Amino acid sequence: MPPVESSPAIPETIGAAIDGARDTLEGLVALGEEVDDEWQYVQDLADAWRDRLDVVEAGRSDEALLPERGAAVERVCAEAGLIEDPHRAIDWLSTFPQVLLAALGERP
Repeated sequence: MPPVESSPAIPETIGAAIDGARDTLEGLVALGEEVDDEWQYVQDLADAWRDRLDVVEAGRSDEALLPERGAAVERVCAEAGLIEDPHRAIDWLSTFPQVLLAALGERP
């Protein structure tokens, strides 16, 4: 499976940042699902982080994102996009959303 792709544009709103990050998250999920013994763990982790991102998006979607925060979001998405190993993708499923939330000014 090819690495997860990220969007080249720096997001300007919380909603745009989360939209782009969802693609990255789903790419990590797809890659992590390749580890049969960890399939349920991947699903549980993904569901929990999707729910957390939904809450942030519902409350702050239209909020402007400072350029440095947008750049941080793009950078973490780009880094996650370099992951090719399914086991590393699983590790990043617990790390990526926390870094993303910190970049958005949220408590992970």
